[in-house]
Amino acid sequence: MRHASSRGFTLVEVLVALMVVAIGLAALMTAVSGTARTSGYLRDKTLAQWIALNRIAEVRLTTNRIADTKDTGQLDFANRTWHYDTRYFDTTITSMKRIVVRVWAGNANTKGNPIAEASGFVGSSIAPPGSSNNIDWTVGTTAAPKGANTPCTPTPATPCPAGTAGGTTNPTTPPTPPVPAPGMPGGPSVSSTAPL
Repeated sequence: MRHASSRGFTLVEVLVALMVVAIGLAALMTAVSGTARTSGYLRDKTLAQWIALNRIAEVRLTTNRIADTKDTGQLDFANRTWHYDTRYFDTTITSMKRIVVRVWAGNANTKGNPIAEASGFVGSSIAPPGSSNNIDWTVGTTAAPKGANTPCTPTPATPCPAGTAGGTTNPTTPPTPPVPAPGMPGGPSVSSTAPL
């Protein structure tokens, strides 16, 4: 009596299977490392942006010590060392300067492109921080009283509203009320004639 011979995997089949698994694992590791690298970059960019915005706020609060053209510094933030470069540029308004802050990870010897950059303005033409709290924003309005003739000068970007005549709004022309949608109260009725 003959026994059926059992057949196993050949060496070539095992090598091909291992090669397919190795290629799949390499692609998976590349994707995972790319995600981790992107996550680290976004974390560094966020921290650097915070440092740049903090530096602009610091310059605004110490306006009597603004350097002529630039100043640099180094600080520890989020358990890491960072350095920044603050530059001051003149604007068309003589009492105002533009501030540009660039931030790098590492100490001042670190070279390369900055991770983050932020811009702002400082000067006597800008109200000091917190001064808007002194104004009562609830008083006054920009709307014209009802029935008043208000001048209208049309421009290509903003034409005069409906009901204007001779450069003023016409108080005798009542505004057209909006028409309600069908089926809404006050609107046309809707009849349903759906087939059965």
